[in-house]
Amino acid sequence: MVIKTCPSCRGRRLRPEALAVMVAGLAIDEIVSRSVEENKRLLKKIIENKALKASKKKIAQPIIKEILNRLEFLTDVGLGYLSLDRSAVTLSGGEAQRIRLATQIGSGLTGVLYILDEPSIGLHQRDVSRLIKTLKYLRDLGNTVVVVEHDDQTILAADWVVEIGPGAGEHGGQAVFLGTPQQLKKANTLTGKYLSGKLKVDGEFKKERQAGKNFLEIIGAAEHNLKNINVKIPLARFVGVSGVSGSGKSTLINDILAKALLRKFYRAKDEPGQYKEIKGVENLDKVVVIDQSPIGRTPRSNPATYTGAFTIVRDLFAQTQEARLRGYKVGRFSFNVKGGRCEACQGEGLKKIEMYFLPDVYVECEECHGRRYNKEALEIEYRGKNIAEVLAMSVEEALDFFRNIPALKQKLKTIFDVGLGYVKLGQPANTLSGGEAQRIKLATELAKKATGKTLYILDEPTTGLHFDDIKKLLGVLHRLVARGNTVLVIEHNPAVLKTADWLIDLGPEGGNKGGKIVDEGTPAQIKKNRRSYTGKWL
Repeated sequence: MVIKTCPSCRGRRLRPEALAVMVAGLAIDEIVSRSVEENKRLLKKIIENKALKASKKKIAQPIIKEILNRLEFLTDVGLGYLSLDRSAVTLSGGEAQRIRLATQIGSGLTGVLYILDEPSIGLHQRDVSRLIKTLKYLRDLGNTVVVVEHDDQTILAADWVVEIGPGAGEHGGQAVFLGTPQQLKKANTLTGKYLSGKLKVDGEFKKERQAGKNFLEIIGAAEHNLKNINVKIPLARFVGVSGVSGSGKSTLINDILAKALLRKFYRAKDEPGQYKEIKGVENLDKVVVIDQSPIGRTPRSNPATYTGAFTIVRDLFAQTQEARLRGYKVGRFSFNVKGGRCEACQGEGLKKIEMYFLPDVYVECEECHGRRYNKEALEIEYRGKNIAEVLAMSVEEALDFFRNIPALKQKLKTIFDVGLGYVKLGQPANTLSGGEAQRIKLATELAKKATGKTLYILDEPTTGLHFDDIKKLLGVLHRLVARGNTVLVIEHNPAVLKTADWLIDLGPEGGNKGGKIVDEGTPAQIKKNRRSYTGKWL
């Protein structure tokens, strides 16, 4: 489906009669197309304007006061760069969450328990401090704020910290620490060691590779807030794209570069953003975009099917003596086709109950109890386990169980290497977080034969990751670069940016005040730039 601007209203959405009404010489569509910050300045100007008659001022003042209040809340949660007419589907998960947070601040309620899941997602370190101020404001009103978070600034700003661990999946589920952030720094827990500096995310990645001779060049990028910029990306290097929220990073990399390259290599239908040309494409033979979209929208898709590991598992079951005696083929062990699957739930293990005006609810199938298969298929065992029991294994358990099957071991090892050893092989795709889905895609790509001329594009791969997992992920990404590939990462985490060979810092601010290149170079060079917020954090 291709979405185009309406030729009649040119995207303004209203009839000419409605657009004819002006405030301060502007129609309503011109006001909502401006950013939160610009509208704050405009409204303050209207109130201060001596040209307004006293009667008009009387009407305008209370309305403008209310609007300014709400705009202030949006600025406080780091969204001053958003235009008011921005459609909800184009917002990132973090932005949508912070808009809901701004709404709550405006309600002024007290005695409420607020639970936030990683509110710092997609925020530059500079904006995290504003967010913390907002959360403290909610606390000071007399509310309790519980935040699930990996960001060190947020953890250190808390009044009380609960650390769950010690590991993930089977190895987790215990409260390993309860106390203040200062006590946590002295504790012998994994988070405590990283906060105190005993362990470092970027400890092993000190070697900076100098920019080589081959570059990918984007000429004349001018989509959204980008100011007709030219960007050079050194190939066969680890390249970070940084900048405050709303500075144009996603527009440059996802909307222009990724879409243009996907179009060139795979004839993708998506229209890239506005640019003149991209040079140096001949030095690449493949582009892989690893985003946080789900690996599937139904319980049918899972890590085993997505990575291709399940095909090998089904072959193993079909080759067992019992299966061959009964004449069972590979299809008998698929939960997507008739034969071996449970027909009551058609192999989903869950039944979907449509709630019409509410989200659909999934309940366990009473026939197979979530095992997806019928009795006959479950009677076949490989090394004492049936197929449902194999799907219920974590990646870590499966790695040990299938250690003598090289092809399967390699696929499982890559999932384990990106820090997902705790995920179950048959875990439904709709229960995986964005960060988990992204890392399963990364593992799938890693399992393929590398050509050495691949460009990997990742958008905030550290989302939802603990310091220790970030370290594992960096190891994987740096290995890709060592094989001659280019890894291009949009990122806010200073520990990750510090390990990059080359940084492209956009800004200086978000929205209309962004879209320029503040600096390009090694992290050491960016550190010295006084104008760069990223430089200050580095």
